[in-house]
Amino acid sequence: QDITARLAQEREYSKLIDSANAPIFGVDNKGQVNVWNQCAMRLVGYSPEEVMGHSLVQEFITKDYQASVQMVLDQALKGKETANFEFPLMTKAGIRLDVLLNATTRRDEQGNVIGVVGIGQDITGRIAQEREYAKLIDTANAPIFGVDNKGQVNVWNQCAMKLVGYTTEEVMGHSLVQEFITPEHRTRVQGVVDQALAGDETANFEFPLMTKGGVRLEVLLNATTRRDEQGNVIGVVGIGQDITGRLAQEREYSRLIDTANAPIFGVDKQGQVNVWNQCAMRLVGYNTHEVMGHSLVKEFITDDYQVSVQTVLDRALSGEETANFEFPLMTKAGARIEILLNATTRRDEHGKVIGVVGIGQDITARLAQEREYSKLIDSANAPIFGVDNKGQVNVWNQCAMRLVGYSPEEVMGHSLVQEFITKDYQASVQMVLDQALKGKETANFEFPLMTKA
Repeated sequence: QDITARLAQEREYSKLIDSANAPIFGVDNKGQVNVWNQCAMRLVGYSPEEVMGHSLVQEFITKDYQASVQMVLDQALKGKETANFEFPLMTKAGIRLDVLLNATTRRDEQGNVIGVVGIGQDITGRIAQEREYAKLIDTANAPIFGVDNKGQVNVWNQCAMKLVGYTTEEVMGHSLVQEFITPEHRTRVQGVVDQALAGDETANFEFPLMTKGGVRLEVLLNATTRRDEQGNVIGVVGIGQDITGRLAQEREYSRLIDTANAPIFGVDKQGQVNVWNQCAMRLVGYNTHEVMGHSLVKEFITDDYQVSVQTVLDRALSGEETANFEFPLMTKAGARIEILLNATTRRDEHGKVIGVVGIGQDITARLAQEREYSKLIDSANAPIFGVDNKGQVNVWNQCAMRLVGYSPEEVMGHSLVQEFITKDYQASVQMVLDQALKGKETANFEFPLMTKA
C-alpha cells in the first residue's frame, strides 16, 4: 500500500503539533508521556528527553490533583473526552502552573484507543487576576452580591455579610428574591434580575433588603450582566450602596420642608411644580394635587410678572441663584399675594441641576404697610425729605414741593447739600447728614433751604 501521502500528512501534523503556540502533550494507554511539544517544553522547563516514557500524573502533577487528572485520562482512554479541565502542572523549577486542558482520545487507523492528547492553555496569569478580582470584590467597601441564571446567590462579599448579617454559607445557593427581598418588592427586583440576565443592565435601582435581624435596609443597586469568557450570560452581579441613612435624612428634610413656617415650592427643569409645602397650600389655597405637575409661571403668576419670574427660574436652572426677588402670586380665590423669594438651584447627588426650590415670605401686609407709610409721608402737613447714602434726594413729599417749589422729578437723585443748601451752611448740613448715616441722629437743627424762586 502506498503510504507516502499519509506519512507526509502525519509529518505535517506532527510538525504543527510540535510548533503550536499552545502546550500539547500526550500519554499512551499506560499514562506515560509520548507527546511533548516545544511550547510544553518552554512552559514547564523539561525537554522531551526528560519526560518521554515517564508517568505524567505521578511525576508532574501535584499530589492534591493526581486523582482528578488520572480520572480525566482514564475517561478519555474509554472514549469520554473532557473539555476545559483545570489542573496544576509543576515546572522543572518547582513553580506551579495552572493549565486549562482539553483531553482528546487518540486512536489508530483501526479506531483503537492508543492514548490521550491534551491541548492546554496556561491560565496561571488569568487565575491570579481572577483571585485578585475576587479579593477586591470580597474586601470592597460596598455590598456586592451575585446570582446565577436561576437567581441563586453565588457572590456575597464581606460588606454584604456585615450589612445584612448573613454569612456566605447562609446565603450561597439560596434564592435572593424569594428569601431576602420583602414580598411587596419581589416582582420589581425579579424584573431587574431578569433584564440583566437578558443583557439589559440597570443603574441606580432602589430596593429594600431584609437583614438577619429583621431590619429593612434601603439599597441603591447597579445590576450588571455577568458573562463567561465566551460571552455567555452566567448570572448577575449587583454592586450596592446602603442608602438607608440617606433616605431617612431625605425624609427628615422633606418633613421639615413640608412643615416649615414659610411657603416653599419647587419646580423641575420644565418649570412644573414638584414641591409644594403645607404653608404654600394654606397661603395660596391650592392643595398639592391641584398644583403638582402644573406650570408655576403660566398658571399661578400674574401676566405682568411671568417674564421676570421665568427669567429668575431660568437663571437658577443655569446655576445663578437669586435672593430677595419680589413677585405676585395669585391665590385660588383670585387674591394677589406679594412674595419675597430666594430661588435656589436644586441638584441631584452627582451635582446635576434638576430644578429650582423657592423659599418665600409673604410680604403682602408689609408692602401694604409700606404703601400706607409712604402715603402718610407724602400727604403730611410738614416738609419731609430724605437722602440715600450718597446724599442724593430719594424722598420729597407734597409739602416740601409746595414749600420749596421743586417737584419730586426735579429733585430726585440730585444732591441735597450741593444744589439746595446755601454755601455758608453746606458744611454743617453735610455734617448732620454724615452723623445720621453713622446712626447719630440730630434734633432741632436749623438751616436755610433755597426755594426755586
